[in-house]
Amino acid sequence: MSSGIAMNVLFVASEAAPFVKVGGLADVAGSLPQALKRLESASPPHQADLDIRLVIPYHPIIARESLGLQQIAEFSIQTQSDKIPVQAYSFEFNGLPVYLIGAPPIDNETAVYSADLEADGHKYVLFSIAALELARILDWKFNILHANDWHTAAAVYALALRRSTDPFFQHTASIITVHNLPYLGSMTASALKEFDLPAADHSDLPGWAQHMALPLGLLAADSIVAVSPEYAREILGTEFGSGLHPFLKTRAKAISGILNGLDTKKWDPSVDAELVHNYSSADLSSRMVNKTSLQQEFGLESNPRIPILAMVTRMDPQKGVDLAVDALRELLQSSSDQVPPFQAIFLGMGNTALEEEVQHLERDFPQQVRARIMFDERLSHQVYAGSDMLLMPSRYEPCGLSQMIAMHYGCVPIARATGGLIDTIHDAAEPDQASGFLFKSANPAALSQAILRALHLYLEDPKTWQDIQVRGMQQDFSWDRSAREYLKLYRHLLDE
Repeated sequence: MSSGIAMNVLFVASEAAPFVKVGGLADVAGSLPQALKRLESASPPHQADLDIRLVIPYHPIIARESLGLQQIAEFSIQTQSDKIPVQAYSFEFNGLPVYLIGAPPIDNETAVYSADLEADGHKYVLFSIAALELARILDWKFNILHANDWHTAAAVYALALRRSTDPFFQHTASIITVHNLPYLGSMTASALKEFDLPAADHSDLPGWAQHMALPLGLLAADSIVAVSPEYAREILGTEFGSGLHPFLKTRAKAISGILNGLDTKKWDPSVDAELVHNYSSADLSSRMVNKTSLQQEFGLESNPRIPILAMVTRMDPQKGVDLAVDALRELLQSSSDQVPPFQAIFLGMGNTALEEEVQHLERDFPQQVRARIMFDERLSHQVYAGSDMLLMPSRYEPCGLSQMIAMHYGCVPIARATGGLIDTIHDAAEPDQASGFLFKSANPAALSQAILRALHLYLEDPKTWQDIQVRGMQQDFSWDRSAREYLKLYRHLLDE
């Protein structure tokens, strides 16, 4: 860090683990600020000038008794027609200051994300503005606002509008991390208007996007970060740009990609308490105990030579579950001697139609396929540790976490070449770097060919297969690596 320059970072998000979690955003908001704090504590004393604070909504599902909360502020936010009372609470978690913001739109909604998109828009625009106001109330001048996705994009836009006239925000830079571009905050127009955040008329945004939270945040941010370098490139194109690609090209110099990290303490096969037997890349022989146990758990034939393909996922079209079902069906129905025997395990829940497709595949091939339609984190650890290959045929994947976990557990990913999957997996065609198998087209035939490549290598060249496993297990996917990249970006913004 620059000596003598205080780096005060207000990190705002809609959810953060372990306090409240719906999706992967919670892992980022729960882990990245902690990793940045670790970097700060490891710095020489004259450089230890990072003060990062996390702000999330005080969702009713947050466990209130165990956090040791203190109320630190009570204020109101003015709308065009009313004043909304806001309460703020604080606690410390592993040395990280955490603020919770409560207000009627937050208190009255039990779910983190509501089916009523307009109500959600009102809740998160209010939260975004209240997060800025809380810093003022506390007289804590932050010089970097770090927002995440559409839920907090209004904070970036509000900051940009106030920066030229309000001395408190005059020297504050902004970053917005894009975790999933298609979620634009499409029903935020009325909320933005109510809180006096005008549409961005006469801007480079397309007309339809000038009153949506995320596009406004992307317009106003000093820096835009996609959650992988490849996703940063993809959002500039037609296929993944969600209609914003012409505008995003005008902001290309402000866009970068930083890969999300993995909680390497939680996901470590050498100490993972959920496993039947711990192991490491130094000795993979004991990994086979977990495979045998997994076959028994799912009622499959216990045979170490039969490869296990697994899919641990949210049942969603984005994740390509239908592609996996169709590809496996094609291979299982084949009479060709080029298709070796294999077993397949599905673990996850979500879209009802996809759940039924997976269950139908299990009914048709009861000796080879097993499905558990549920979320079971304990079992997911065992699936990663006992399976030989992970299927990840995502139609798009901004970053991806499952492939990182799988590689750390010696489970070789078979994935579509998109987003963060490209950044984390080197195809087996690159022998000195190989850590998995990639395919390009989002169709069952391309996935089938990738599966066949993997099956044949597994059965015919155990030495090369083990090299691929070890290489994947030894990659650095830690949050410390990601934090170092964000720290460089923070410094760059403060030096401008």
